[in-house]
Amino acid sequence: MQYVFKHTHPYEPFIDTTTEKLIVGTLPPPRFTTGELKEGDVNFCYGSRDGQLWPILEKIFNLNLKYETTANAIEQRKVFLKSRGIGVCDIVASAERQKIDASDIGMQNVVLRNVLCYLEKYPNVNTLLFTGGNSKNGPEYFFRKHLKEYQVSLQQISNEVPRIHEFVHPITKTIIRTVSLIAPSGAANRAVGSLESYKRIKKENPSFNTLDYRVLQYKDYF
Repeated sequence: MQYVFKHTHPYEPFIDTTTEKLIVGTLPPPRFTTGELKEGDVNFCYGSRDGQLWPILEKIFNLNLKYETTANAIEQRKVFLKSRGIGVCDIVASAERQKIDASDIGMQNVVLRNVLCYLEKYPNVNTLLFTGGNSKNGPEYFFRKHLKEYQVSLQQISNEVPRIHEFVHPITKTIIRTVSLIAPSGAANRAVGSLESYKRIKKENPSFNTLDYRVLQYKDYF
């Protein structure tokens, strides 16, 4: 019988009544569930030393963050998020994996969080920032699935990257915008490299890289 790893989300959503923007991803790498962190990991949302969300935000806001497994590093990130009215509510509560890795595509028997319920409880949220698009098992993909249960759908506002949609919350009737950002992971670098806009800037400035491209994209929405 093949071993199945139960990959559960290690963090509760980071959200309160002042939150206006919500970062929505899937799951942190399995080591955050098992507690076997690597040197340079931060025991908090998007804390993987290999992830790029915090380096992106650091470049945008000059944060001078620590990248270490300490309470201080966690507190720095919490203070920043609260100061900007930003929360984190990844959509996947748990999944099963036959191969223990961080790939979205490897998730099976996925259990979703009720993001609409959080949006009802915290009505100041007006924007969801997906850390990935509508490809299978991406955050937008799962959110569309979640909305379907409530007979709600996303209405396209812009088909340019990053794609922007809106929907009306079925209970509060508020209009909430969604932005599908390029995933802040190394795995998405190839996708960035194939974008015409990236190639154009790279041609003019050979030192320009995929992290710089994300900084340009993210700063408009954070």
